[in-house]
Amino acid sequence: MIFNSVISMKNSVHPNYTVTTIKCNSCNTVYTLGTTGENLKVELCANCHPFYTGKEVLVVTDNLVDKFNKKKASALAQSGKVQSKKEKNLRRKSVQPKQALTLRDMLNNIK
Repeated sequence: MIFNSVISMKNSVHPNYTVTTIKCNSCNTVYTLGTTGENLKVELCANCHPFYTGKEVLVVTDNLVDKFNKKKASALAQSGKVQSKKEKNLRRKSVQPKQALTLRDMLNNIK
């Protein structure tokens, strides 16, 4: 069956498809691909990933965990809510929940 009219996609619905570069931070390999994003960076690629290469590689992440812990400590210090988990647990255990009232007690409170 031959269609006489040409069906085209709507212009305002679809994202812009452009040619961008993707750079691997571990081995500095640069790929040029078509995608909707711009200048992407990845930690591992197929050239340096241990699964594909069969070698164990230490990935440098620029001490991201240490940076996170420092930011977390400074944020907690500024808010004045620095407490350890042990202190929180002790505080929770020391507060005893109220015992539930029985139906008889509730009816007596109403009168």
